[in-house]
Amino acid sequence: MKAVVFDASVGKYIRTLVLGKISKKFFYNRLSCIQLKDIPEPKLPSENYVKIKTMYAGICGSDLNLIFLHDSPSTSPFASFPFVIGHENLGVIVEKGENVTEFEIGDRVIVDPVLDCDARELPRCPSCQEEEFSTCLNITEGKLKPGTIMGACNSTGGSWGEYFVAHKSQVIKVPNSVKDEEAILVDPLASALHPVMRNFPKDSDMVLVYGAGIIGLLVVWSLRKLGCKADITTIAKYKFQADLAMEFGANRVVRPSEDYLEELAKVCGAKIFKPMIGEKVLLGGFDKVFDCVGSKKTIRDGMWLTKQRGSYVLVGLASVVKDLDLTPIWFKELNVKGAYCYSTENVNEYRISTYQLALNLIQQFGIPYDKLITHYFNINDYQKAIEVASSKGSEKSIKVVFKFL
Repeated sequence: MKAVVFDASVGKYIRTLVLGKISKKFFYNRLSCIQLKDIPEPKLPSENYVKIKTMYAGICGSDLNLIFLHDSPSTSPFASFPFVIGHENLGVIVEKGENVTEFEIGDRVIVDPVLDCDARELPRCPSCQEEEFSTCLNITEGKLKPGTIMGACNSTGGSWGEYFVAHKSQVIKVPNSVKDEEAILVDPLASALHPVMRNFPKDSDMVLVYGAGIIGLLVVWSLRKLGCKADITTIAKYKFQADLAMEFGANRVVRPSEDYLEELAKVCGAKIFKPMIGEKVLLGGFDKVFDCVGSKKTIRDGMWLTKQRGSYVLVGLASVVKDLDLTPIWFKELNVKGAYCYSTENVNEYRISTYQLALNLIQQFGIPYDKLITHYFNINDYQKAIEVASSKGSEKSIKVVFKFL
């Protein structure tokens, strides 16, 4: 089968880092850590697994972080090389183990990519006992090779390949009422819902969503669809992002210009001060800040833009950040929280997987896939797809997907 494979040997990793300084194309050309290859189809690890033929696969920001080697090497023990990239998925079951009675050959399904204790066929660790699957303690054990999610595990394959496998506990059947183009957006919506559900604002709150890529936009969208009446400000780099943020329910959009801190301070009633050395700081700020970027600037400014004892939520996959001043954490007594993947959420008196909640919201409201999915590619054109997905301003790209025939 054809698949885009990531293989980060030490030599190839260093060579790609060096050549990448010349041109970003070296991160995804034939000399890089990723290649389109013909590889064997993955086999069922046990009779509790299904094999899925890929229909659609999305390019996630985490995939771009991987390709451009922005991820910290500290996460390398929690992957198994080489692996097929891709966790945003939609496909059809083509094979199933004898113990799989919940699904049939031909079912159209999505797969929650988290490789927790259930997927590894192990007794549940303390995290999984609490249904906090994204923080599973057994991500290197059990039936599978190391990997936090599908798309970082040698055993399962990934959605950037023609076939992948999944444990029956991961699989969700897609209702006939949900279109293919809607179903492929379950994953990014779940990634937005997880931090939203864990940090849901009060209606009286002032909320800042920093970043208007797919996750930032869906944070705004999901807040409004879940009935949040808080005042929402979004920071958007590009006009097409700003327009969509307003359409999705932001009260206002601020562009990250040189004086944008002053503009934001007026919105939330904060006061700005200029230190004897360095950038401006703030007293006061927003009740909740969702940082959907995770760069040095967004972390620095995002924490200062959070009011005393407010919540700063790091949604973007930050890695090594040099010379980051952490003063606002203790000076403002901030609640600093992270959000990784998806898990299980509390909805009234019920517990529901984030993936299922995302699918339910799409069933209930629909999702404007025609505005969010901006580009479609064949897997043979993966290099062009990466180029477009990583060139948001010039290409006006939001979600880029592979469509398998």
